[in-house]
Parts: sequence; C-alpha cells; structure tokens
Amino acid sequence: MIERVRVAVVGGGPAGLTAAAALARRLGDGVLVLERETGTGGIPRHSDHLGYGLRDLRRFVSGPAYARRLTLAASAAGARLETSASVTGWAGDRALEVTSPDGRRVVEADAIVLATGARERPRPARHIPGDRPDGVYTTGQLQQLVHLYHRDIGKRAVIVGAELVSWSAVLTLRHAGCRPVLMTTPDSYAPFRLTGRVAFGVPVLARTRVVAVNGRSRVTSVDVEDLRTGRRRRVPCDTVVFTADWIPEHELARAGGLVLDAGTRGPRVDTGLATSRPGVFAAGNLLHPVDTADMAALDGRHVAATVLAHLDGSASCTAGPQLNCEAPLRWVAPQLIRAGGPVPVRGQLQLWTSQFRALPHVVAVQDGRRIGSVRLPWPAAPGRVFRVPFSLVAGADPTGGPVTIGLAGFRHSQRRTRRV
Repeated sequence: MIERVRVAVVGGGPAGLTAAAALARRLGDGVLVLERETGTGGIPRHSDHLGYGLRDLRRFVSGPAYARRLTLAASAAGARLETSASVTGWAGDRALEVTSPDGRRVVEADAIVLATGARERPRPARHIPGDRPDGVYTTGQLQQLVHLYHRDIGKRAVIVGAELVSWSAVLTLRHAGCRPVLMTTPDSYAPFRLTGRVAFGVPVLARTRVVAVNGRSRVTSVDVEDLRTGRRRRVPCDTVVFTADWIPEHELARAGGLVLDAGTRGPRVDTGLATSRPGVFAAGNLLHPVDTADMAALDGRHVAATVLAHLDGSASCTAGPQLNCEAPLRWVAPQLIRAGGPVPVRGQLQLWTSQFRALPHVVAVQDGRRIGSVRLPWPAAPGRVFRVPFSLVAGADPTGGPVTIGLAGFRHSQRRTRRV
C-alpha cells in the first residue's frame, strides 16, 4: 500500500508538532505526523513539572500540559497525527516505510521533516563496571515509570550528570518520594553547584565520576572517584539515575545516507535546516544534543517556512561556506550557511564547549582573515548549549572557504581543528 502526502513529519515531539501545526495551516490534512509512541508530545508528556513553553508559547506550564497544547495546536491546524507508527526505513528519496498496528505501508511525500529527537546514553554505553542490579535508570525511564505508570522508586538516589535534565530528574525523584542524596559530575561549573545547594538542597560533587555500581538484586551503593586525587568513596543508595550524555536518534538519517556532522552526530544542515538530501529537512534535538523543548519547538516553526518555500519552488538552494569549530568548542549548529537564505533560529548559532569560560570571546576566521568577533556577557559551560549572534559569521564570503569558529586565547594548528 502506498500513501501520498505533501509533508511527512517523523516524530511527534515539540519540534515535529510545531512544524506540523505551521505547515498544516497552509496544507491542511496533507501533513502527516508519524509517532512511534502511543501518544504525541515527546519527552515533556512524562516530565511532570513546570518550566515548559516560555520561548514558544509565552507560557510557563508543566510538561504534560505543554505536550497537550502542542498536540491540540497541530490537530486543530489540520495535521493528521498517527501514533504507534514506526518508520523503519526508506523506500525512495522521499518515501518512508511505516509499520503500525494496521500493517505495513509506504508513505511518499513531497517533503520530509525528521524530528526524531535525542536520547540519553544508558549505563552500558557509558562503560561503567560493577553489578547489574535493578534500580538503574535514565531520566526518561525514570519519568515514564513515575508519571505514566505510577511505579514505586527507591528511597535514596545518586544522580549522574550535570545538565538541566539532571534537575528534572531531581524533581521526579522527589515526586516519587525518593531522596536525591548526591549529584556527581566531572565538570566544575560553580553556579551549578550553588544551585544544587541553595535551590534543591542536593550536594553536588564536581570533578568526580561514578566508577562502579554495587548490589545483587537491587542497587546498594555506588563508588565515586575524585578526578583530582584518585580517591574513592562508597555512597549508599538504592537508585541511580544516569542523566544527560545525549546522542541524537539518528538511525533513520543514517539509513537514508544523509551527511552527518562529526560533532553533533546528527544530520548536517544549513541555516534553513535543509539536509544533504533535497526535500528532506531536520529539526529539534536530532540536530544538536540537547537543547530545551521550547527551543526545539522554535526549530519546528523555523523549518516549516523552509519546507513551504521548497514546495512552492521559491527556496534558495545555493550552498554557502561550511562552519567549523576548534577546541575547546565541540560543535556548532547549523553547519552550513545558505547563500541568500534565512538566518538560523532567533538569529543565533548554537555551540557546545568542553571547557568553562565565564565571559567568552568568540571569533570567526575565513581564509586566514578574521570576519567576526563577539564578547558574550554570559558563560560558556560544559553540559549546556550557548549561543552567539549569527552576525559573527554574516560577513563570510559566500564563495570563500570554510569558516572556523573558536575562542580567543586558544591557538591550534589547522590539523587539530575539529571540522564539522
């Protein structure tokens, strides 16, 4: 069976739903959202605490309320939302193999938007040795067990990681009656430690790592190592939550032969969020692990305009220079400037650093010439996206070589520059 649609959106999270709502206002039921879970909304639907919707909805709501609002907006605009529908592969340049309770079929589209999001690495992928007891979760697993299935969790938890999602795990544990006794992170970002002590009352051990999980049928403790001294301590607990350390859900992009970025591991995109395959676009945390839900939603709004321009033939397809970055920066998104095309979401580039800088001075160089420089009044810290104005690279020569973005004060040879 073959089904024809104007636009197929793969993923029913904030990026996919927002893109579908914007597209359906023009295309009606020609927009199909394919979501493998039993409900739309993505991670927010089982993240039952406040903090969602600030940038896109101008609201301050809980995760489930946010997921419902985005779902209703897409449905009201005319988009068709299909749940329990897994996209298992490609049947052509813009054709998808779909498996659902109704069987298998091929969905052909004039344009495809990939919005498959990102996932946290579980314990095995982090190569942490020890026993294999119950009581070990990622944040997503924890939130589903607590908020969707109302399961009991333990009484004392250690949280591994130091990103915004780590605090989401703290809130979920407390909701379940489980006391967070420690947060461990290899980073040393002082404001994060202060937040832990003052706002959440959770001790944060910086420059540490979990080196073993102990327990037979259930977790009994973890071993934590100080990265500066090598000394280890055993922390009693019955629950361990591995947070952050995200990787894009890029399997479909890889299977389709899309060019992936070495830094983000998601599809390489231009400033309009077009991938290397004509008519295939990407949005949200598939592109950069990981940003907040409302920023992913703004990606969906942004990509909708590019998709509509593609459908009516008015899109600029001229590729401009590639954007690279050098250490301590790990990646930049988007990675290509589309000549004559749109600027990125909110007129900003997204960057990720492996070292903390309180007031970073970011520079851009093309063909040996500095083309932009900006001093930021906010920090660049590991574990969270930081943004710079697109004006940093707006002066790039469209026909010139790659643009390299770095932090002033760091000097690296060209062979050590991370190309993305």
